[in-house]
Amino acid sequence: MNEFAIEHIPESKYCFAEDKNTVTLRLRVSKYDMPEKVEVVYGGKYDYATVQLRAIMKRYCEDKLFAYYTATLHLADVRLVYIFAITENGKEYYFSEDGLTEHYDYTLNYYNCFQLAYVNDIDVMKPIEWLKTATFYQIFVERFNIGLKDKDKSYINLKWGELPKPKSFAGGDIKGITEKLNYINDLGINALYLTPVFSSISNHKYDISDYYNVDKNFGSKDDLKELIDKAHAMGMKIVLDAVFNHCSDQISQFQDVLKNGRKSKFYDWFIITNDNPLQYECFASCKYMPKFNTSNKEVCEYLIDIATYWIKEFDIDGWRLDVSDEISHEFWRQFRRAVKEAKPDCVLIGENWHDANVYLQGDQYDSIMNYAFTKACLDFYAFKRFTPKRFVEKLNELLMRNCNAANSMLLNLLDSHDTHRFFTQVNCDKDKLLNALSMLYFFDGVPCIYYGTEIALQGYHDPDSRRTFEWDKVDSSSTLTQLIKYLCSLKANGELADNNIVITEHNGIIEVVREKYKLILNGNEFKIKYTPLNKSFAYKYANGELDGWGFVIEKI
Repeated sequence: MNEFAIEHIPESKYCFAEDKNTVTLRLRVSKYDMPEKVEVVYGGKYDYATVQLRAIMKRYCEDKLFAYYTATLHLADVRLVYIFAITENGKEYYFSEDGLTEHYDYTLNYYNCFQLAYVNDIDVMKPIEWLKTATFYQIFVERFNIGLKDKDKSYINLKWGELPKPKSFAGGDIKGITEKLNYINDLGINALYLTPVFSSISNHKYDISDYYNVDKNFGSKDDLKELIDKAHAMGMKIVLDAVFNHCSDQISQFQDVLKNGRKSKFYDWFIITNDNPLQYECFASCKYMPKFNTSNKEVCEYLIDIATYWIKEFDIDGWRLDVSDEISHEFWRQFRRAVKEAKPDCVLIGENWHDANVYLQGDQYDSIMNYAFTKACLDFYAFKRFTPKRFVEKLNELLMRNCNAANSMLLNLLDSHDTHRFFTQVNCDKDKLLNALSMLYFFDGVPCIYYGTEIALQGYHDPDSRRTFEWDKVDSSSTLTQLIKYLCSLKANGELADNNIVITEHNGIIEVVREKYKLILNGNEFKIKYTPLNKSFAYKYANGELDGWGFVIEKI
């Protein structure tokens, strides 16, 4: 047994409460170790020396290097202590805070057992119920649809359908989204994530000059209220983009600093490193986006007030948090408390491109944009860096990054306004796009479709990934549209809401099993023999053969 591979950490992704009386434990071992039995030996904190209970742990999944055993305990006493018993070659070993040993003295357990001292209900990360059945549709507002026909169009410098440049304006607006709600609803989408809608001189609006007003080119507050009200009436949620790491250099507070220097009451609102000439921290190397000093109490209060204002006055359903990992943990804790007090089921989605486990403990975000999933899909479908086996290993690794509640709320995506279009990355191979979309929905979490995916819209990196929507290409009968509608219906009906997900691979065939449905993906370029038992949707399947990049969805 490779004792160097064994790992367990209490109160972490290896030990977390599902509710007040339910705790899930994970134990990591080498994937090459095959013990006959792995058990958790557990009990109450104050009687463990004399009373121990045992529960079998299941070998749940494997990644490239490790295997993970898991067990869920239903506790009468929420003061949990435990160790692990591993049987190999007929001999029982014990894993505790002392590491791997051949013997364990329960009478001295208070020195070296693992513990979850007490399950406090407030510390339990709880899933947001509406996310369990949600499919998001991300809209880059400026490029989706023009609804305000009589507005000032003098700023528009891009004809609809032309390739965009960094400073292109095509004229999309909020009313244009409202006009297309029936179209979006017909796809089965029930949640919208909009890029920023607040006052800004750019087309992307990530440099905000007034957080309390809708950008005039997008319409008015009344237009936004109409969109939200009509979406809610159709059962749709609305999530807005919060840019709180930085702002525009045109914002009044920064303009005051430019005018008055150190005498400005807003001087400490920004991270200024030199006065003459003025130098300050900013987003990336963009000097027109000065960075807020979120260590400043007044800044925190200002930004939190913005967040709660749009919740209380417009009833939005969540915030996507731009460049969230550059802002202090303490700010996000304050932010969360205020937002959840205003609306308990308001979702907070961080823009964290990397492992964000420290943010997903129930005290900061609910979710992140799961770009690790995006990268895994690109490595498999586009870049050919992954075999089907390695793809499955990577997906299992991602499942082990966070607790179950966090996994269920992660915003899984194939692309966004910040990436190449996935369809372009796979060289416009619709088979791979369809295959990947099915994985997007079956993976644990919340699927997010970037506008235009349903018409196979192309695009390289920003600004090309922000093309105008090609409305003349909408085809409700296309395989792509039909698949999205079908997958949305599964999600909306709660068929993919459970945390019971098992992903395996055999000879290039990937199997994803959920509680009620399973997905069979052919990750090969060639046909394979396969006979589904209860087929509900199939692509490139006929006469007992599943073609390359084909897939079958079966009801269990």
